[in-house]
Amino acid sequence: MQTKKMFSRIPDVISWGIILILLVLTVYPVFYALLGSLKTNAELTLGGSILPKVPQWSNYKKAFIDANFFRYAINSVVISFFTMLISVITSSLTGYVLARHDFFGKKFMISLYGAMMFISIGSVALYPIKLFLQRFGLDNTLLALVLVLTGSQITNVFLVMGFVKGVPKELDEAAKLDGCSIFAIYYRIILPLIRPILGVIALFTFRNTWNDYITTLIMTMSNKSLTTLTVAVVQLKYSVFAAAEWHIMLAGASLAIIPVLILYIFTNKQFISGLTAGAVKG
Repeated sequence: MQTKKMFSRIPDVISWGIILILLVLTVYPVFYALLGSLKTNAELTLGGSILPKVPQWSNYKKAFIDANFFRYAINSVVISFFTMLISVITSSLTGYVLARHDFFGKKFMISLYGAMMFISIGSVALYPIKLFLQRFGLDNTLLALVLVLTGSQITNVFLVMGFVKGVPKELDEAAKLDGCSIFAIYYRIILPLIRPILGVIALFTFRNTWNDYITTLIMTMSNKSLTTLTVAVVQLKYSVFAAAEWHIMLAGASLAIIPVLILYIFTNKQFISGLTAGAVKG
């Protein structure tokens, strides 16, 4: 009997072991950055104890000033907010139309969307995109950066499609009888019912845009006034003394985490409800 109980607990032990390993792998880099930001550069690069000998709080002051924190944080907030807004609107509209309406080429479009999920051109496409924006006079503007970072919404579209399919079609039919147009149904019925997944899309989009480095670096290279906080934080590593100041960069990175954490604190209920609802629908 005892042997059977022991064997029955093995799956639970394995599950908790995997969860613990994933937790350590997720949390350790954050703690390393926080503790490293309180060390001297020599102490950080030479290694040794993970704890700082004497906390160097001045690293944060230097990072705050050198990174021009407020100025570049405003750029990041503006770009992240409007990218998030456009992403939510476009993905929700597209997902609603593909889930609810039939039209010529719909199956081909969905297949093309699905295929593009497995193709990643990456930074190779940034140069032609930049040339394309230059021809329309949009280069070196916040609008251009927002449009580029909005990019593909393939995953978000499929998430919205899944949620919309879970909404009874009878609601649409009842609304049509009351004289509602397609956009009225979308705005008054669909949007309120798919709010949880829109919260997930919004949070992920804001986070990805806030943390983006390569795209924002290339798109703002010729206009430093548009530099985002992430780019400014990475540039903290390069010292005027030709030595990499990793401790200052880690301090700046720790400061840059704060706005995203604040956003998550205020939206975590919506975020968790969206994930759990998605798991149930899946």
